[in-house]
Amino acid sequence: MHEVEKLIRDQDGVVSRRQAIGAGLAPHDIARRLRRREWATVHEGVYINHTGELTWQQRAWAAVLWAWPAALSHDSALRALDGPGKKGRDDRLVHVAIATERRVRHPDGVDVHRMTHFADRVQWNKHPPRIRFEQAVIDTAADADTDREAIAVLADAVNARRTTAARLLEALADRTRVSRREWLAGVLADVEAGTCSVLEHGYLTRVERPHLLPTGARQVLNRIEGRLMFRDVEYADQRVIVELDGRLGHSTTDERESDFDRDLDAAADDKRTLRISYGQVFDRPCSTAARIATVLGCDCSPCRECGKSDAPGESEFPISA
Repeated sequence: MHEVEKLIRDQDGVVSRRQAIGAGLAPHDIARRLRRREWATVHEGVYINHTGELTWQQRAWAAVLWAWPAALSHDSALRALDGPGKKGRDDRLVHVAIATERRVRHPDGVDVHRMTHFADRVQWNKHPPRIRFEQAVIDTAADADTDREAIAVLADAVNARRTTAARLLEALADRTRVSRREWLAGVLADVEAGTCSVLEHGYLTRVERPHLLPTGARQVLNRIEGRLMFRDVEYADQRVIVELDGRLGHSTTDERESDFDRDLDAAADDKRTLRISYGQVFDRPCSTAARIATVLGCDCSPCRECGKSDAPGESEFPISA
């Protein structure tokens, strides 16, 4: 196989002008392939071996080769792990990193980030090359538009078992310039302690902690009739379980039935289950804390964030299902 054809095969159909000439093609060979529509231009000096729509992987290769030496970064470095056909992601923009001393313009569909210690942070053996996973997670979380999105990035990375909170904290400590560093470190400390989602972290930092509620145990492993299950938060002394129900992970009938079985198992063990969702945590944390305090039989301190102390009352959003 001709060297340039091997490059094209290894790079999902994408090749740069620099690579093609290095592999033995002359400029007129490239011009002929473009004229015959065997190749099409993606970015200046970067080509694809067809004229149809590009896959995400081909767009990623094209962005990296256009900015070379470069590597996928931020959310694109994380996206590369998902493989082809990943649904539910915004793939319109490809993020690439280059060394901090370089200056390049941004072509359509590509966002370029200048990075210190660039060469040391790249996995050059990956296809395409990408920033190391922990570094990409930190960058993505630091640049997230909202706190919820940042928490989701950190929690999802740990939940997928691709890294640990401790390793992410090490990566964060290695970075000299990261926006909201202290806040990210605090979130990672909470993830390490057992908060495994945006909703769980919100419950800890908006409901339980600011109102000085008892500290619940996180991700408690239970065995019921030979089945293993994790309880989101358990107040053992009060025999109360809080399940943080974001519904995103409970979209099928079988999954909902499993939730009801868990609640029945808890009731059979003389424990009360409270199901909490996004509105109660992010929209009404003070009133939610007051009602949970009533269930726990303890005081609810005025919120350390806003100073409010809502009394329990009627709500169209009950705290248990």
